[in-house]
Amino acid sequence: MSLPVLVAIVVLGIALSVAAVHFTGGSKTATLIDPDQALRRFAEDFPDEAAGAIHLTADARTAFLHLGRGRVGIVHSIGDCFLTRIVTAADVSVSSSEETSTILMGLKDFTWKGGRFRFANAGDAQALRKALEARQSDATKEAA
Repeated sequence: MSLPVLVAIVVLGIALSVAAVHFTGGSKTATLIDPDQALRRFAEDFPDEAAGAIHLTADARTAFLHLGRGRVGIVHSIGDCFLTRIVTAADVSVSSSEETSTILMGLKDFTWKGGRFRFANAGDAQALRKALEARQSDATKEAA
C-alpha cells in the first residue's frame, strides 16, 4: 500500500471517530436545570452536608451552595460531567470584576483553578462575594 493511501485512511479514520463521539453526545456541555438539581448532584458526593442558599450562574454551568461554618459547596460542569468541591476561606481568593454581576474566583486546588462566574443578577454575585470575603476576613483573624 502506498504512503499517501495509508495517510488518507488514517486521517479518515480519525475524522470518523471524532464525528462519532460528537454526534453521540460526547461534546455536550452539562448544565444545571435549577437549584434543586445542583443540590441533588452535590448530595451524591457529599450526602451529609446540608446546604442553605444556592446561587446559579447565568450560564447554568456552576452553582454555589452555602454550607455554613465558613464553607461553600461548588457544583461546576466540565464537559458532560459535574465537578463538586467544598471550599473554605483558605482555599479561595475572590476578586471583583468591572461587572457587578461577575466574580473572579481562584482556587488553590491544582485540579481546578476556578474561573470567572457571571450571575443573572448583581444580588447573587454580591451575596456570594460578601459571604466569601467575610469568610476570608474571619480566617485571617483566626490565623493572627
